[in-house]
Amino acid sequence: MHKTMTNSGTSTPSTSGSASANGQTYRGPFAIMTVLFFMWGFMTVFNDILIPQFKKAFTLNYTEAMLVQLAFFGAYFIGSLVYFIISSIAGDPIAKIGYKNGVVIGLLLAALGSGLFWPAAISPSYPLFLIALFIVGLGFAMLQIAANPYVTILGPERTASSRLNLAQAFNSLGTTTGPLIGGYLIFQYFSRAGVQGADSVKVPYLIFCIVFVILAVIFFLIHLPHVGEGKVEPGIGALKYPHVVLGVLAIFMYVGGEVSIGSSIISFFGQKNVASMSPIDAKNYVALFWGGMLIGRFMGAVELSEMKGATKQLLLVVIPILGFLLFWVLRSWNSDQHQFDFAGGWVIVKNYLPMLALCWVLFQFGRALAGRTLFIFCATIVALLAVAVLFGGITAMWCVVGVGLFTSIGWPNIFSLALDGMGVLKSQVSSLLVMAVVGGAVLPPLMGYIADKTGDLRPAFFVPLIAYAYVGFYGLAGHKIGRARQAVTA
Repeated sequence: MHKTMTNSGTSTPSTSGSASANGQTYRGPFAIMTVLFFMWGFMTVFNDILIPQFKKAFTLNYTEAMLVQLAFFGAYFIGSLVYFIISSIAGDPIAKIGYKNGVVIGLLLAALGSGLFWPAAISPSYPLFLIALFIVGLGFAMLQIAANPYVTILGPERTASSRLNLAQAFNSLGTTTGPLIGGYLIFQYFSRAGVQGADSVKVPYLIFCIVFVILAVIFFLIHLPHVGEGKVEPGIGALKYPHVVLGVLAIFMYVGGEVSIGSSIISFFGQKNVASMSPIDAKNYVALFWGGMLIGRFMGAVELSEMKGATKQLLLVVIPILGFLLFWVLRSWNSDQHQFDFAGGWVIVKNYLPMLALCWVLFQFGRALAGRTLFIFCATIVALLAVAVLFGGITAMWCVVGVGLFTSIGWPNIFSLALDGMGVLKSQVSSLLVMAVVGGAVLPPLMGYIADKTGDLRPAFFVPLIAYAYVGFYGLAGHKIGRARQAVTA
Protein backbone atom coordinates (compact mmCIF):
# COMPACT_ATOMS: atom_id res chain seq x y z
CA MET A 1 0.00 0.00 0.00
CA HIS A 2 1.39 3.34 -1.01
CA LYS A 3 1.01 6.06 1.61
CA THR A 4 0.64 9.72 0.76
CA MET A 5 1.12 12.09 3.64
CA THR A 6 -1.27 15.00 3.80
CA ASN A 7 -1.90 17.72 6.36
CA SER A 8 -5.11 18.01 8.28
CA GLY A 9 -6.03 19.80 11.43
CA THR A 10 -3.39 22.50 11.01
CA SER A 11 -3.15 25.40 8.65
CA THR A 12 -0.44 25.19 6.03
CA PRO A 13 1.13 28.17 4.28
CA SER A 14 -0.25 28.51 0.81
CA THR A 15 1.83 28.32 -2.33
CA SER A 16 1.60 30.32 -5.47
CA GLY A 17 3.12 29.41 -8.78
CA SER A 18 5.71 27.06 -7.41
CA ALA A 19 7.06 24.03 -9.10
CA SER A 20 6.04 22.01 -6.12
CA ALA A 21 2.48 23.13 -6.66
CA ASN A 22 2.23 22.57 -10.43
CA GLY A 23 4.37 19.42 -10.58
CA GLN A 24 6.90 20.82 -13.07
CA THR A 25 10.53 19.77 -12.72
CA TYR A 26 13.46 22.02 -13.72
CA ARG A 27 16.29 19.58 -14.49
CA GLY A 28 18.72 22.10 -16.04
CA PRO A 29 18.74 24.58 -13.14
CA PHE A 30 18.87 21.66 -10.70
CA ALA A 31 22.00 20.33 -12.43
CA ILE A 32 23.62 23.76 -12.15
CA MET A 33 22.82 23.99 -8.43
CA THR A 34 24.60 20.69 -7.77
CA VAL A 35 27.89 22.49 -8.50
CA LEU A 36 27.36 24.52 -5.33
CA PHE A 37 26.67 21.44 -3.26
CA PHE A 38 29.92 19.92 -4.49
CA MET A 39 31.98 23.00 -3.66
CA TRP A 40 30.82 23.49 -0.10
CA GLY A 41 31.23 19.78 0.57
CA PHE A 42 34.80 19.95 -0.75
CA MET A 43 35.57 23.03 1.35
CA THR A 44 33.86 21.92 4.55
CA VAL A 45 35.82 18.68 4.79
CA PHE A 46 39.07 20.63 4.40
CA ASN A 47 38.47 21.78 7.99
CA ASP A 48 39.13 18.22 9.16
CA ILE A 49 42.59 18.46 7.58
CA LEU A 50 43.21 21.97 8.94
CA ILE A 51 42.60 20.84 12.53
CA PRO A 52 45.58 18.44 12.89
CA GLN A 53 47.75 20.76 10.79
CA PHE A 54 46.99 23.84 12.94
CA LYS A 55 47.23 21.74 16.11
CA LYS A 56 50.81 20.94 15.20
CA ALA A 57 51.78 24.31 13.69
CA PHE A 58 50.47 26.42 16.59
CA THR A 59 50.97 23.85 19.41
CA LEU A 60 47.27 23.65 20.29
CA ASN A 61 45.33 21.28 22.50
CA TYR A 62 42.18 19.55 21.23
CA THR A 63 39.85 22.27 22.53
CA GLU A 64 41.85 25.07 20.88
CA ALA A 65 42.14 23.15 17.61
CA MET A 66 38.36 22.62 17.50
CA LEU A 67 37.95 26.42 17.36
CA VAL A 68 38.34 25.90 13.61
CA GLN A 69 34.84 24.41 13.61
CA LEU A 70 33.56 27.04 16.05
CA ALA A 71 34.64 29.81 13.69
CA PHE A 72 33.32 28.12 10.56
CA PHE A 73 29.98 26.85 11.82
CA GLY A 74 29.49 29.78 14.20
CA ALA A 75 29.35 31.90 11.05
CA TYR A 76 26.45 29.76 9.83
CA PHE A 77 24.54 30.61 13.00
CA ILE A 78 25.27 34.33 12.96
CA GLY A 79 24.65 34.71 9.23
CA SER A 80 21.38 32.77 9.40
CA LEU A 81 20.28 34.62 12.53
CA VAL A 82 20.79 37.95 10.77
CA TYR A 83 18.83 36.61 7.79
CA PHE A 84 15.97 35.45 10.04
CA ILE A 85 15.82 38.80 11.86
CA ILE A 86 15.67 40.67 8.55
CA SER A 87 12.93 38.36 7.25
CA SER A 88 10.98 38.88 10.48
CA ILE A 89 11.18 42.65 10.27
CA ALA A 90 11.11 43.42 6.54
CA GLY A 91 10.11 40.20 4.79
CA ASP A 92 12.13 37.47 3.12
CA PRO A 93 15.33 38.84 1.50
CA ILE A 94 15.45 35.99 -1.04
CA ALA A 95 12.02 37.04 -2.28
CA LYS A 96 13.47 40.50 -2.96
CA ILE A 97 16.89 39.77 -4.42
CA GLY A 98 16.17 36.34 -5.95
CA TYR A 99 17.88 32.98 -5.53
CA LYS A 100 20.55 33.74 -8.13
CA ASN A 101 21.72 36.94 -6.46
CA GLY A 102 21.72 35.17 -3.10
CA VAL A 103 24.06 32.56 -4.55
CA VAL A 104 26.36 35.21 -6.05
CA ILE A 105 26.64 37.06 -2.72
CA GLY A 106 27.45 33.80 -0.94
CA LEU A 107 30.15 32.91 -3.46
CA LEU A 108 31.84 36.31 -3.19
CA LEU A 109 31.91 36.10 0.62
CA ALA A 110 33.45 32.62 0.38
CA ALA A 111 36.06 33.99 -2.05
CA LEU A 112 36.95 36.81 0.36
CA GLY A 113 37.41 34.43 3.28
CA SER A 114 39.52 32.03 1.22
CA GLY A 115 41.73 34.89 0.03
CA LEU A 116 42.46 35.88 3.64
CA PHE A 117 44.28 32.58 4.16
CA TRP A 118 47.26 34.04 2.31
CA PRO A 119 48.01 36.89 4.79
CA ALA A 120 47.11 34.57 7.69
CA ALA A 121 49.76 32.08 6.52
CA ILE A 122 52.36 34.79 5.95
CA SER A 123 51.88 36.22 9.50
CA PRO A 124 51.42 33.36 10.65
CA SER A 125 48.32 34.04 12.77
CA TYR A 126 45.87 31.47 14.10
CA PRO A 127 43.26 34.17 14.99
CA LEU A 128 43.43 35.52 11.43
CA PHE A 129 42.88 31.98 10.11
CA LEU A 130 39.78 31.77 12.31
CA ILE A 131 38.51 35.11 10.97
CA ALA A 132 39.03 33.89 7.41
CA LEU A 133 37.11 30.68 8.15
CA PHE A 134 34.33 32.75 9.73
CA ILE A 135 33.93 34.78 6.52
CA VAL A 136 33.92 31.58 4.42
CA GLY A 137 31.21 30.27 6.75
CA LEU A 138 29.12 33.42 6.22
CA GLY A 139 29.30 32.86 2.48
CA PHE A 140 28.30 29.23 2.82
CA ALA A 141 25.39 30.18 5.09
CA MET A 142 24.00 32.40 2.34
CA LEU A 143 24.50 29.63 -0.20
CA GLN A 144 22.70 27.11 2.01
CA ILE A 145 19.75 29.44 2.67
CA ALA A 146 19.29 30.04 -1.04
CA ALA A 147 20.12 26.62 -2.49
CA ASN A 148 18.31 24.14 -0.23
CA PRO A 149 14.76 25.53 -0.57
CA TYR A 150 15.41 26.27 -4.24
CA VAL A 151 16.18 22.59 -4.82
CA THR A 152 13.00 21.52 -3.00
CA ILE A 153 10.78 23.69 -5.22
CA LEU A 154 12.47 22.73 -8.50
CA GLY A 155 9.91 19.95 -8.80
CA PRO A 156 6.99 18.26 -7.03
CA GLU A 157 7.04 18.45 -3.22
CA ARG A 158 6.49 14.69 -2.91
CA THR A 159 9.96 14.08 -4.42
CA ALA A 160 11.74 16.91 -2.56
CA SER A 161 13.62 14.40 -0.34
CA SER A 162 14.85 12.59 -3.43
CA ARG A 163 16.15 15.80 -5.04
CA LEU A 164 17.85 16.93 -1.85
CA ASN A 165 19.46 13.51 -1.43
CA LEU A 166 20.74 13.71 -5.00
CA ALA A 167 22.04 17.26 -4.51
CA GLN A 168 23.66 16.20 -1.24
CA ALA A 169 25.25 13.27 -3.07
CA PHE A 170 27.25 15.82 -5.06
CA ASN A 171 28.06 17.49 -1.76
CA SER A 172 29.41 14.12 -0.64
CA LEU A 173 31.39 13.83 -3.87
CA GLY A 174 33.17 16.96 -2.64
CA THR A 175 33.66 15.57 0.87
CA THR A 176 35.01 12.33 -0.60
CA THR A 177 37.58 13.93 -2.89
CA GLY A 178 38.43 16.66 -0.36
CA PRO A 179 40.43 14.48 2.08
CA LEU A 180 42.27 12.79 -0.79
CA ILE A 181 43.27 16.01 -2.54
CA GLY A 182 43.68 18.05 0.63
CA GLY A 183 45.61 15.34 2.43
CA TYR A 184 47.93 14.90 -0.55
CA LEU A 185 48.56 18.64 -0.94
CA ILE A 186 49.02 19.50 2.72
CA PHE A 187 50.60 16.35 4.18
CA GLN A 188 52.65 15.23 1.17
CA TYR A 189 53.08 17.61 -1.81
CA PHE A 190 53.91 20.81 0.08
CA SER A 191 55.77 18.85 2.75
CA ARG A 192 58.09 17.47 0.07
CA ALA A 193 58.55 20.99 -1.28
CA GLY A 194 59.78 22.09 2.15
CA VAL A 195 56.61 24.00 3.04
CA GLN A 196 55.71 23.33 6.66
CA GLY A 197 53.05 24.32 9.17
CA ALA A 198 50.47 26.94 8.28
CA ASP A 199 52.19 27.77 4.97
CA SER A 200 51.00 24.46 3.50
CA VAL A 201 47.38 25.71 3.31
CA LYS A 202 48.20 29.00 1.58
CA VAL A 203 48.11 27.91 -2.06
CA PRO A 204 45.07 25.57 -1.81
CA TYR A 205 42.91 28.36 -0.39
CA LEU A 206 44.13 30.84 -2.97
CA ILE A 207 42.88 28.38 -5.60
CA PHE A 208 39.54 28.21 -3.76
CA CYS A 209 39.34 32.00 -3.86
CA ILE A 210 39.82 32.06 -7.63
CA VAL A 211 37.30 29.24 -8.18
CA PHE A 212 34.63 31.03 -6.10
CA VAL A 213 35.11 34.26 -8.05
CA ILE A 214 34.76 32.38 -11.35
CA LEU A 215 31.61 30.62 -10.10
CA ALA A 216 30.14 33.95 -8.95
CA VAL A 217 30.64 35.41 -12.43
CA ILE A 218 29.10 32.31 -14.06
CA PHE A 219 26.04 32.34 -11.79
CA PHE A 220 25.60 36.08 -12.35
CA LEU A 221 25.57 35.64 -16.12
CA ILE A 222 23.49 32.45 -16.51
CA HIS A 223 19.70 32.37 -16.53
CA LEU A 224 17.97 30.64 -13.63
CA PRO A 225 14.16 30.55 -13.71
CA HIS A 226 12.29 32.43 -11.02
CA VAL A 227 10.41 29.76 -9.14
CA GLY A 228 8.61 31.66 -6.42
CA GLU A 229 6.51 30.64 -3.46
CA GLY A 230 5.13 34.15 -3.07
CA LYS A 231 6.35 37.00 -0.87
CA VAL A 232 6.82 36.27 2.82
CA GLU A 233 5.29 38.95 5.00
CA PRO A 234 7.17 40.24 8.07
CA GLY A 235 6.85 38.05 11.15
CA ILE A 236 8.07 34.77 12.64
CA GLY A 237 5.44 32.50 11.15
CA ALA A 238 7.86 29.58 10.76
CA LEU A 239 8.28 29.25 14.53
CA LYS A 240 4.56 28.56 14.96
CA TYR A 241 5.04 25.04 13.61
CA PRO A 242 6.37 22.54 16.20
CA HIS A 243 7.75 20.18 13.56
CA VAL A 244 9.87 23.06 12.26
CA VAL A 245 11.23 23.93 15.73
CA LEU A 246 12.04 20.28 16.41
CA GLY A 247 13.58 20.06 12.94
CA VAL A 248 15.88 22.97 13.74
CA LEU A 249 17.11 21.08 16.81
CA ALA A 250 17.52 17.95 14.67
CA ILE A 251 19.76 19.82 12.22
CA PHE A 252 21.74 21.18 15.20
CA MET A 253 22.30 17.66 16.52
CA TYR A 254 22.91 16.11 13.10
CA VAL A 255 25.54 18.61 11.98
CA GLY A 256 27.10 18.69 15.44
CA GLY A 257 27.37 14.91 15.50
CA GLU A 258 28.71 14.61 11.97
CA VAL A 259 31.27 17.40 12.36
CA SER A 260 32.39 16.10 15.77
CA ILE A 261 33.25 12.76 14.21
CA GLY A 262 34.80 14.26 11.08
CA SER A 263 36.92 16.66 13.13
CA SER A 264 38.39 13.96 15.35
CA ILE A 265 38.56 11.00 13.00
CA ILE A 266 42.24 11.40 12.02
CA SER A 267 43.30 11.80 15.66
CA PHE A 268 41.00 8.94 16.70
CA PHE A 269 42.56 6.53 14.21
CA GLY A 270 45.99 7.59 15.46
CA GLN A 271 45.32 6.56 19.06
CA LYS A 272 47.15 3.46 20.32
CA ASN A 273 43.92 1.95 21.66
CA VAL A 274 42.35 2.25 18.18
CA ALA A 275 44.61 1.85 15.11
CA SER A 276 47.89 3.79 15.73
CA MET A 277 47.70 5.29 12.22
CA SER A 278 49.69 8.19 10.84
CA PRO A 279 47.68 11.08 9.30
CA ILE A 280 48.77 9.96 5.82
CA ASP A 281 47.43 6.43 6.37
CA ALA A 282 44.31 7.67 8.19
CA LYS A 283 43.22 9.82 5.25
CA ASN A 284 42.48 6.64 3.29
CA TYR A 285 39.82 5.72 5.82
CA VAL A 286 38.61 9.30 6.17
CA ALA A 287 37.88 9.16 2.45
CA LEU A 288 35.82 5.99 3.07
CA PHE A 289 33.91 7.82 5.81
CA TRP A 290 32.94 10.67 3.49
CA GLY A 291 32.62 8.34 0.51
CA GLY A 292 29.95 6.47 2.43
CA MET A 293 27.89 9.64 2.38
CA LEU A 294 28.29 9.76 -1.38
CA ILE A 295 26.98 6.22 -1.80
CA GLY A 296 24.23 6.59 0.80
CA ARG A 297 22.88 9.79 -0.70
CA PHE A 298 22.77 8.41 -4.22
CA MET A 299 20.95 5.39 -2.81
CA GLY A 300 18.63 7.70 -0.86
CA ALA A 301 17.85 9.73 -3.99
CA VAL A 302 16.85 6.50 -5.74
CA GLU A 303 14.92 5.02 -2.81
CA LEU A 304 12.85 8.18 -2.20
CA SER A 305 12.18 8.81 -5.90
CA GLU A 306 9.19 7.74 -7.97
CA MET A 307 11.14 5.24 -10.08
CA LYS A 308 9.53 1.93 -10.98
CA GLY A 309 10.14 -0.84 -8.46
CA ALA A 310 12.42 -3.02 -10.62
CA THR A 311 14.58 -0.07 -11.72
CA LYS A 312 14.82 1.21 -8.17
CA GLN A 313 15.94 -2.15 -6.77
CA LEU A 314 18.48 -2.58 -9.55
CA LEU A 315 20.04 0.81 -8.85
CA LEU A 316 20.06 0.16 -5.10
CA VAL A 317 22.33 -2.80 -5.84
CA VAL A 318 24.43 -1.24 -8.61
CA ILE A 319 25.25 2.03 -6.79
CA PRO A 320 27.04 0.47 -3.77
CA ILE A 321 28.85 -2.04 -5.99
CA LEU A 322 30.14 0.72 -8.27
CA GLY A 323 31.06 2.83 -5.24
CA PHE A 324 33.00 -0.04 -3.70
CA LEU A 325 34.85 -0.76 -6.96
CA LEU A 326 35.73 2.94 -7.24
CA PHE A 327 37.09 2.98 -3.69
CA TRP A 328 39.11 -0.15 -4.43
CA VAL A 329 40.69 1.35 -7.53
CA LEU A 330 41.45 4.67 -5.84
CA ARG A 331 43.00 3.01 -2.80
CA SER A 332 45.06 0.68 -5.02
CA TRP A 333 46.95 3.50 -6.72
CA ASN A 334 50.46 3.89 -5.36
CA SER A 335 51.51 7.48 -6.05
CA ASP A 336 55.14 6.79 -5.10
CA GLN A 337 55.58 3.87 -7.52
CA HIS A 338 53.04 5.18 -10.07
CA GLN A 339 51.28 1.83 -10.36
CA PHE A 340 48.23 -0.01 -9.02
CA ASP A 341 48.50 -2.37 -6.06
CA PHE A 342 45.09 -4.04 -6.01
CA ALA A 343 46.08 -6.47 -3.26
CA GLY A 344 47.04 -3.56 -1.02
CA GLY A 345 43.87 -1.69 -1.93
CA TRP A 346 41.78 -4.75 -1.09
CA VAL A 347 43.24 -4.83 2.44
CA ILE A 348 41.97 -1.28 2.98
CA VAL A 349 38.46 -1.64 1.56
CA LYS A 350 37.43 -5.29 2.08
CA ASN A 351 35.88 -4.69 5.51
CA TYR A 352 33.60 -2.07 4.01
CA LEU A 353 31.52 -4.66 2.13
CA PRO A 354 29.40 -5.72 5.16
CA MET A 355 28.54 -2.05 5.78
CA LEU A 356 27.26 -1.68 2.22
CA ALA A 357 25.19 -4.84 2.52
CA LEU A 358 23.67 -3.59 5.78
CA CYS A 359 22.87 -0.23 4.15
CA TRP A 360 20.93 -1.99 1.38
CA VAL A 361 18.94 -3.98 3.96
CA LEU A 362 18.10 -0.86 5.98
CA PHE A 363 16.83 0.94 2.88
CA GLN A 364 14.42 -1.98 2.36
CA PHE A 365 13.10 -1.53 5.89
CA GLY A 366 12.80 2.23 5.31
CA ARG A 367 10.15 1.59 2.62
CA ALA A 368 10.84 4.90 0.83
CA LEU A 369 9.56 6.93 3.82
CA ALA A 370 11.87 9.81 4.78
CA GLY A 371 11.06 9.77 8.51
CA ARG A 372 11.16 6.00 8.90
CA THR A 373 14.47 5.73 7.01
CA LEU A 374 15.97 8.55 9.11
CA PHE A 375 15.05 6.72 12.33
CA ILE A 376 16.44 3.36 11.19
CA PHE A 377 19.73 4.82 9.99
CA CYS A 378 20.24 6.89 13.18
CA ALA A 379 19.53 3.87 15.38
CA THR A 380 22.27 2.06 13.47
CA ILE A 381 24.68 4.95 14.03
CA VAL A 382 23.99 4.92 17.77
CA ALA A 383 24.76 1.20 17.85
CA LEU A 384 28.02 1.64 15.89
CA LEU A 385 29.24 4.47 18.12
CA ALA A 386 28.39 2.49 21.24
CA VAL A 387 30.54 -0.40 19.98
CA ALA A 388 33.39 2.02 19.14
CA VAL A 389 33.33 3.53 22.64
CA LEU A 390 33.12 0.20 24.45
CA PHE A 391 35.58 -1.94 22.50
CA GLY A 392 38.17 0.24 20.73
CA GLY A 393 40.72 -1.28 18.37
CA ILE A 394 40.22 -1.93 14.67
CA THR A 395 36.55 -2.70 15.37
CA ALA A 396 36.08 0.86 16.62
CA MET A 397 37.82 2.23 13.55
CA TRP A 398 35.49 0.43 11.14
CA CYS A 399 32.42 1.35 13.18
CA VAL A 400 33.31 5.03 12.89
CA VAL A 401 34.06 4.65 9.17
CA GLY A 402 30.62 3.07 8.75
CA VAL A 403 28.90 6.04 10.38
CA GLY A 404 29.56 8.04 7.21
CA LEU A 405 27.39 5.65 5.19
CA PHE A 406 24.44 5.74 7.59
CA THR A 407 24.55 9.47 8.33
CA SER A 408 24.27 10.14 4.59
CA ILE A 409 20.51 10.73 4.38
CA GLY A 410 20.34 12.81 7.58
CA TRP A 411 20.56 16.36 6.24
CA PRO A 412 18.29 16.00 3.19
CA ASN A 413 15.66 13.98 5.08
CA ILE A 414 15.52 16.36 8.05
CA PHE A 415 15.43 19.37 5.72
CA SER A 416 12.64 18.00 3.54
CA LEU A 417 10.57 16.86 6.55
CA ALA A 418 10.84 20.33 8.12
CA LEU A 419 10.05 22.13 4.84
CA ASP A 420 7.17 19.82 3.95
CA GLY A 421 4.03 21.87 3.28
CA MET A 422 5.54 25.17 4.43
CA GLY A 423 4.79 27.01 1.15
CA VAL A 424 5.63 30.70 1.36
CA LEU A 425 7.58 30.17 4.58
CA LYS A 426 10.18 27.90 2.94
CA SER A 427 13.03 30.44 2.89
CA GLN A 428 12.38 31.51 6.47
CA VAL A 429 12.30 27.88 7.60
CA SER A 430 15.50 27.33 5.61
CA SER A 431 17.23 30.20 7.43
CA LEU A 432 16.29 28.63 10.77
CA LEU A 433 17.56 25.23 9.67
CA VAL A 434 20.82 26.68 8.36
CA MET A 435 21.14 28.65 11.62
CA ALA A 436 21.10 25.31 13.42
CA VAL A 437 24.32 24.35 11.62
CA VAL A 438 25.88 26.06 14.65
CA GLY A 439 25.74 22.56 16.11
CA GLY A 440 28.93 22.02 14.14
CA ALA A 441 30.49 24.82 16.20
CA VAL A 442 29.15 23.78 19.62
CA LEU A 443 29.50 19.99 19.81
CA PRO A 444 33.10 19.52 18.51
CA PRO A 445 34.64 21.76 21.23
CA LEU A 446 32.55 19.85 23.80
CA MET A 447 33.92 16.62 22.38
CA GLY A 448 37.43 18.07 22.47
CA TYR A 449 36.98 19.13 26.11
CA ILE A 450 35.98 15.59 27.12
CA ALA A 451 38.96 14.17 25.20
CA ASP A 452 41.34 16.60 26.95
CA LYS A 453 39.94 15.73 30.39
CA THR A 454 40.03 11.97 29.87
CA GLY A 455 43.11 11.83 27.65
CA ASP A 456 41.13 9.61 25.28
CA LEU A 457 38.84 10.36 22.35
CA ARG A 458 36.77 7.20 22.83
CA PRO A 459 34.57 8.45 25.70
CA ALA A 460 34.18 11.76 23.83
CA PHE A 461 32.22 9.87 21.16
CA PHE A 462 29.25 9.86 23.53
CA VAL A 463 28.65 13.42 22.27
CA PRO A 464 27.76 12.41 18.68
CA LEU A 465 26.02 9.27 20.02
CA ILE A 466 23.52 11.38 21.97
CA ALA A 467 23.16 13.79 19.05
CA TYR A 468 22.20 11.02 16.62
CA ALA A 469 19.80 9.53 19.15
CA TYR A 470 17.79 12.77 19.02
CA VAL A 471 17.88 12.84 15.21
CA GLY A 472 16.46 9.33 15.27
CA PHE A 473 13.62 10.58 17.50
CA TYR A 474 12.84 13.31 14.97
CA GLY A 475 12.60 10.75 12.19
CA LEU A 476 10.40 8.47 14.30
CA ALA A 477 7.99 11.01 15.82
CA GLY A 478 9.36 14.56 16.01
CA HIS A 479 8.46 15.55 12.45
CA LYS A 480 4.82 14.62 13.13
CA ILE A 481 4.37 16.63 16.34
CA GLY A 482 1.89 19.47 15.92
CA ARG A 483 0.73 18.11 12.58
CA ALA A 484 -2.17 15.73 12.01
CA ARG A 485 -1.07 13.10 9.49
CA GLN A 486 -3.47 11.02 7.47
CA ALA A 487 -2.56 7.95 5.44
CA VAL A 488 -4.39 7.70 2.16
CA THR A 489 -4.48 4.48 0.22
CA ALA A 490 -3.52 5.01 -3.37
